[in-house]
Amino acid sequence: MDARESLRRYLEQRRELGESELVLDTLSVEDALKLLGAANVLPREEAPVSTDWRAALRAAGGVPEARPSMPSMPAVRDVPAVVAAGPADAPRVPLGDIPAGIAMGRSNRAPGDQFIYELATLEDIAAVVAKCTRCDLYRTALNPVPGTGNPNADFMVVGEAPGADEDQQGVPFIGKAGQLLTKILAAINLSRDDVFIANVLKHRPPGNRNPLPDEVTVCSPYLVRQIELVKPKVILALGTFAAQTLLETKITIGKLRGQVHRYHGVPLIVTYHPAALLRNPAWKRPTWEDVQLADRILRQ
Repeated sequence: MDARESLRRYLEQRRELGESELVLDTLSVEDALKLLGAANVLPREEAPVSTDWRAALRAAGGVPEARPSMPSMPAVRDVPAVVAAGPADAPRVPLGDIPAGIAMGRSNRAPGDQFIYELATLEDIAAVVAKCTRCDLYRTALNPVPGTGNPNADFMVVGEAPGADEDQQGVPFIGKAGQLLTKILAAINLSRDDVFIANVLKHRPPGNRNPLPDEVTVCSPYLVRQIELVKPKVILALGTFAAQTLLETKITIGKLRGQVHRYHGVPLIVTYHPAALLRNPAWKRPTWEDVQLADRILRQ
């Protein structure tokens, strides 16, 4: 496979994940031009310094003229200052025109899970989670992380699994990703006390590895029961595992975004995990659009 084909496939993969921009971290403009087959590329030491690699590629005939960009999500430090409505001139699609996604009905409940669905309060769930041995994660975790927030919240946030900071304190989303989540919520005028936050897994996987299928199977009934008890008006699913677990699908997050899914009748919006935004700032803008959509549904 030649370099141009490799680059094309890579860009298609990034587009499928929902990216509309690509940041060149270690690849120089000259290297990118060579990959695209552009002519008259100067040696690196002689190449003029460019502040806009997209313009350089266009000038060399490597890519077509870009479309005008939409306003991007603010930098992390600026998020609290943003009002939920966003820029005054931003186009707003009527909620009725947002594509409908997956509609989940009541899932089959294994006989061994029935005791979870009989728990009467969130406190009862937390007490059971604290003693849970349904998978081996309890052996390596320091603390269970059942969930936190308003038990009567209209807005519920669902993530993947606890990280190191969450494992230390037994509270979800308190590390760097959690701080970003707090700022994003503040941008739509919600505090952590206004929402309920939980993860699919209630114990930290060692080394923050991905959840295993068996772990998701035995732990997700706790989350299902939490949703039943909270009765939110809207659910924001953060990241691949939260979205795929709740919607029982293997569809990629890039294809699940931009739709209003239904989880037992509750509108569910899928977006990127805050930890992914810290690694890839290009996902901030689509995430902000998703959060605004969830906020509009909440306040309609």
